[in-house]
Amino acid sequence: MAWAPEAVAGPGTARTAPAAADGPVRDLAGLTALEVLRRLDSGPRGLAEAQAEERLLRYGENVIAGRRPASWPWRFVHSLRDPFTTVLLCLGAVSAVVASWGTACVIAVLVVVGCVLRSSGEHRADRSTAALRELVATTATVQRRAAGGGAAALREVPVEQLVPGDVIRLGPGDVVPADLRLLRASGLTVHQAVLTGESAPVAKYPVQLPDTAAAPLPEQPHLCFQGSSVASGSGTAVVLATGADTRFAGTCRESARRRRETAFDRSVNGISWTLIRFMLLTPPLVLLADAALRGRGLQTLPFAVAVAVALTPEMLPVIVTTALARGAATLARGSEVIVRRLPALHDLGAIDVLCTDKTGTLTRDHPVLDCSLDPEGRPDPEALRWAAVNSLWTLHLADLPAPDALDEAILTAAGDHAEQWDGVAALPFDPVRRSSCAVVRRPDGFGRHTLVVKGAVEDVLERCTRLRTHGPDGSPQSTELDAAARDRLRRAVRAKAEDGLRLLAVAVAERPARSGPYTAADEHGLTYLGLVALRDELAPTAADALAVLARRGVAVKVLTGDHPGTAARVCRELGLDPGTVVTGDRLDALTGTELAALAAESTVFARCTPEHKARIVGALRDAGHTTGFLGDGVNDRPALHASDVGICPRDAVDVTRETADVVLAAKDLTAIDHAIVAGRRSSGNIATYLRITLSSNLGNVISMLVAGLLLPFLPMLPAQVLVQNLCFDAAQLAFAFDRPDPAVLRGPALLRPQDFLRFITGFGLINACADLATFAVLAFAVRGVDRSGGQAAFHAGWFTENLLTQALVMLLLRRGGRRTAGPIRSATAGLAAVGVLLPFSPVAPALGMTTLPVVYYLLLALVLALYGLGLAAAVTRYDRRFTRPLSPAPV
Repeated sequence: MAWAPEAVAGPGTARTAPAAADGPVRDLAGLTALEVLRRLDSGPRGLAEAQAEERLLRYGENVIAGRRPASWPWRFVHSLRDPFTTVLLCLGAVSAVVASWGTACVIAVLVVVGCVLRSSGEHRADRSTAALRELVATTATVQRRAAGGGAAALREVPVEQLVPGDVIRLGPGDVVPADLRLLRASGLTVHQAVLTGESAPVAKYPVQLPDTAAAPLPEQPHLCFQGSSVASGSGTAVVLATGADTRFAGTCRESARRRRETAFDRSVNGISWTLIRFMLLTPPLVLLADAALRGRGLQTLPFAVAVAVALTPEMLPVIVTTALARGAATLARGSEVIVRRLPALHDLGAIDVLCTDKTGTLTRDHPVLDCSLDPEGRPDPEALRWAAVNSLWTLHLADLPAPDALDEAILTAAGDHAEQWDGVAALPFDPVRRSSCAVVRRPDGFGRHTLVVKGAVEDVLERCTRLRTHGPDGSPQSTELDAAARDRLRRAVRAKAEDGLRLLAVAVAERPARSGPYTAADEHGLTYLGLVALRDELAPTAADALAVLARRGVAVKVLTGDHPGTAARVCRELGLDPGTVVTGDRLDALTGTELAALAAESTVFARCTPEHKARIVGALRDAGHTTGFLGDGVNDRPALHASDVGICPRDAVDVTRETADVVLAAKDLTAIDHAIVAGRRSSGNIATYLRITLSSNLGNVISMLVAGLLLPFLPMLPAQVLVQNLCFDAAQLAFAFDRPDPAVLRGPALLRPQDFLRFITGFGLINACADLATFAVLAFAVRGVDRSGGQAAFHAGWFTENLLTQALVMLLLRRGGRRTAGPIRSATAGLAAVGVLLPFSPVAPALGMTTLPVVYYLLLALVLALYGLGLAAAVTRYDRRFTRPLSPAPV
């Protein structure tokens, strides 16, 4: 059983936006039970098997058309639509046009490797998510008649075979398999959070003449909807709608909209377009300058294309996919988090606002005792003891199938006090009178019976004529419950209810023992004992997780369908300042700009519909925040679509899991923190790669342009540019396995194009200065630089310097911890070795290089030392100027 005063969880608390298509349910909701059965050509005994088979063919199976998992080939082709992959393909095509086949082949290999890694990772995530379907209920208890007019019998049938007109039985723990109209019910309460967001169970019972205008359909007591679940009690119902005609399916269709552009999309697009502008500008600039000063014209086109390729971070798709796939695999193994869309891992790392529901995340799914109060509002265990007597004997004598969550909380808090009484009779909870009654006696009190009534405060008070107080000496005494006392009690109840507590009134009455049955008419002349107050049990890890998220720069906002007082109380108990709670009805009159301002300054939003949640999330995104949303119901799908990252637990409804980007093993903020850390680690490695690669490439391009203007020959042959890029690309793969600086994990990791532009401009110029100094060293150390032998030496010297400076950049510009990761050390050592040894190898002549004099290496060492000191000083100045301390609460 379940009850609560109107101030806490009455009709209207969990407001639900009207569905676009309630289908047959709306047409049948206002009819009597007999009229519904006649309209469906059914009866109390259910359908005959032949009827059910015919209707299955007519209406189809009771399934919702879900998104079919994408095949691996489709994912591979889809990954080619990535903006930077498109840039690489265009460069490869241009390289092929100018007969630079080596460059074209390398680009093609990098594109294929990146797409294979991404499509394979997302395909594995899809398979893991599909394996969670086994958590969904697969059968229902149906009452059907055999052929030939036989007696009706109960049988288990797959939920896919339910048809309109079937009569089914519901029990505790059952998932409602279709849209239903109740025929009979006993203490039936249903969890509708999956549809409405309301955390408390809702009482359901048959209504002879329904008033469908009084409340939205989900709040009608005689209707149960697919996707909800039975909390307690039992019932018999007739199926009104199945499959695509259910409200659940209609909500799914409404929310199945195209995903908006995410933080990852915005970052990649911004960086890609910046690089595209540079690459489009570079080849014409090289051609025009070379034609004007050297008169070489189109013969330098391969070199111009090679310069554009040199500016391009060809390994970006591979690095991004490898870093994200590695982070996703680590989460799946260590934290049981499935990342269904690899770019979502970057978005997790960029989150600065996390929107979440209250139930199951901040609180557990069952209540606990908060306090037991006497009529004066003072702590007193008497009300709790009598409430436990009611709970125990109602459960035992009323033949309830399972205890209610409130009764369990009361019995756990009271201990074994209730067992000191003998049960005589019980009247279970009735949603009409909103109370239950247990009749008990003391083991030695055979002449007297005690009625113990527990229920909604207003209903119990109406049956009370006296209240128990304490005299001056502390002894209990009974006084008349007059109008003034009733008003005082109501005011105290409202104050407690506004504080987010679920309140139950407890009253008793002494009666002479009798052998006849007890009825609700006996519940009169009661003595009011006090209140039992219950609250949501806090999730054990919630407080610590909220503190950790705050330190990481993530603001948590609570979006719930619950009562404002309940949500605010939970936040206060967890150390999260609720501020002024905003209710859903206030949002309807706000424009997008006004809502964005309100959402930025508010923490708790109560009595929210699915549309309210989606608007709040969308307003935060439009204001420039990267948002995540954690939800598990079909009513959460609009908000999941509106967020940058949609997150759901693995026990969420199937269509919600298909919508989410990330699936958690448990609805726990700790798991989200692990995912955010993994996302920031992967994004930090990607950012390190981009900073180092783009600054080094920019420096090389500037040097190539200057050298092309000053030298009578090409400063580097296209084949040399290709080999240099291949060596650097292979070394850069180590960034996917790097350990980023711990400072990266403390704040949102967003790839901002303007930040990269500032960084690569400054450090690219420093790199260009090192190259120009190397030109001077080569001019001094190499004689006859204008002859073919001198040109080969120049090419070899610059090739060596390029690889050595790039190895130095990888060590000095990475934002890792104090200790360099093993893959980075190995990669830089290999890069330096290739740069030094390649001019001495047998392939050097084929690449147009030759050996260099010893004096060059001595002078190069001096240049590298000065370059290293300059980089270290620039890094220190950059960090001091542009790295700001992270505020603990960004919103």
